[in-house]
Amino acid sequence: MSIVQLETIRKVYDTKVAVEGLSLKIEPGTMFGLLGPNGSGKTTSIRMMIGMTVPDSGTVQLFDQAFDRRALHRVGYLPEERGLYKKMKVIDQLVFLGQLHGLDEATARKRSLSWCDRMEIADAIDKKTEELSKGMQQKIQFIAALLHEPDLIIMDEPFSGLDPVNAELLMNTLLDLRKQGKAILFSTHRMDQVEKLCDAIALISRGKLVLSGSMRDVKAQYPRNRVQMVFTGPDAFLQHPGIAEAKNYSGIAELRLADPAAAQAILAAAINAGVLVSRFEVMEPTLEEIFIERVRASFGDAEFGGKVSA
Repeated sequence: MSIVQLETIRKVYDTKVAVEGLSLKIEPGTMFGLLGPNGSGKTTSIRMMIGMTVPDSGTVQLFDQAFDRRALHRVGYLPEERGLYKKMKVIDQLVFLGQLHGLDEATARKRSLSWCDRMEIADAIDKKTEELSKGMQQKIQFIAALLHEPDLIIMDEPFSGLDPVNAELLMNTLLDLRKQGKAILFSTHRMDQVEKLCDAIALISRGKLVLSGSMRDVKAQYPRNRVQMVFTGPDAFLQHPGIAEAKNYSGIAELRLADPAAAQAILAAAINAGVLVSRFEVMEPTLEEIFIERVRASFGDAEFGGKVSA
């Protein structure tokens, strides 16, 4: 059973095509990353999934059925634009939002207290929202999206405002939810988090799908022509003809090879030059590099400057 299935959906605002012919499918127990530069159509696509806007053409299915608003009780949504009541106490706000999702007051309160403890904000439950940091408010909205135990969880920029410790707490929570069979879709610019978390991705640019598939299949399309290297000593070896591009961050080098077979020759050249190499790892491109390459291709080199935020 597919949790979400979009078939060639299209949306136009005035003369601007926001989404053009997008198709994707999300299965149960899957972490799915919806990626793209600013203005690419990610948020519009999400809004069409949950009925906030209607596609001009194409179809949306939730839980293997044609879109029906009654299915939204099985969906949890954290929007990019935050929407908390500044003057309400945290616990009152969560109970209220839980009741909007159909929970009775006692159940909403019990779940709210449990989630606040899990997300390490139990000491803030009697504070007003306006007294809290942006990261704390983000965790409140995260909890609000989960109180009714949805089967599909949609999160638009869920890591916004979170420090590394709280980002890891949220990531671990999402992984636990995936183990429970929940389908999770999130949109973010944090490629490192997508690479760690996602089973599958879809990259859209200018409203069109330019890359999709399982993370493993996407990465397999690219040669292992990157090297991460930690070294001490002179860096003249970085001029080796087998290196197409080199970035040296004070003894931590990131290399793109002209030919993957050149890796051993480059390592030998460094050692022969008296360089102490403590790490030399050949790998495939990062998701961020793939993202930039595909978006650059969709814009064209002449238009690319300054348009991508990864």
